[in-house]
Amino acid sequence: MKSGDAVATGALRMVKAAILKLEVSGTKKEASDEEVLQIIGKEIKSRKDSIEQFTAGNRLDLVGKEEAEVKVLEKYLPAQLSEEELKVIIQETMASVGASTKADKGKLMGALMPKVKGKADGGVVNKLVEAMLG
Repeated sequence: MKSGDAVATGALRMVKAAILKLEVSGTKKEASDEEVLQIIGKEIKSRKDSIEQFTAGNRLDLVGKEEAEVKVLEKYLPAQLSEEELKVIIQETMASVGASTKADKGKLMGALMPKVKGKADGGVVNKLVEAMLG
């Protein structure tokens, strides 16, 4: 707020509001670090969905604002895994659960997502799994 960055201030206020909503809605006194990371991830996903909608609607002025907010929020997430790192983790998990066909996708995703939670986008993981199984 002191720097005068309206985009960062707006994005962080939305995250703060979501955290406060979580804390007030349940019996918890304070949100855990993992819950905060989940909230930030949801906010990023929401903005990426908005970017797609605004692009389809030819509202490029709003696309720029949403992209700037995504960049601000990504600073608060742990480093994301590269595709190569994800492929290694997927192969290891495939071997451990015995997944080899598309019919095993559910079993593989169930074992894989806890390993990459917060470190990789679920959509990217899904695409890589489908490519590796199919």
